[in-house]
Amino acid sequence: MLAIDPSGNSERENYKLMIGSIIPRPIGFVTTETQSGVLNGAPFSYFNIVSSNPPMISLSIQRNNGMRKDTARNIIDRKEFVVHMVDEQNVTKINATSASLPSEQSEVEWAGLTPIESKSIGVQGIRESKIRMECVLETALELGGQEVPSTDLIIGKVVYFHVSQELYENGKIDHNSLNAVSRLAGNYYGKIGEVFEIERPK
Repeated sequence: MLAIDPSGNSERENYKLMIGSIIPRPIGFVTTETQSGVLNGAPFSYFNIVSSNPPMISLSIQRNNGMRKDTARNIIDRKEFVVHMVDEQNVTKINATSASLPSEQSEVEWAGLTPIESKSIGVQGIRESKIRMECVLETALELGGQEVPSTDLIIGKVVYFHVSQELYENGKIDHNSLNAVSRLAGNYYGKIGEVFEIERPK
């Protein structure tokens, strides 16, 4: 087995090790709003659950040469955002939002997605997602880098869930109906595939 010291690697080498090893990763499509009211959208696979009481999620947003990405900046400025689950039906349009556009151009509009009003926050979501979560900023941390941070870690508290009726039964989400996709390395994605069950020890 290889033993690799990450301190001797470039950032890109460590990136490839992590995204190739930590799989599959859920994808959160995040909508935010600029100070001038433009609806931005971007997918993130450094995304997961933090807590269920209260319900909180995390986003890890890598900076570009020390500069915050639009999503992190908008969240920190506006203190609210919407996270959507990515599925087999919307993944192509969601992927289109990863294009490098100017801050004041909407990726949501660019990709042909449909804005939809939120219930408790000012930022809109998109209609094409079967699950979306309205979030408010709980905390933001600057991570990495000796002098300039390389990452913004965002913790958001979910203040409203929106779930398509066909997914929801007896308080549970039907994963077969959700058809979520996950991120692998490179340009590769994964579907749920075969599912098996193992009972926990008593």
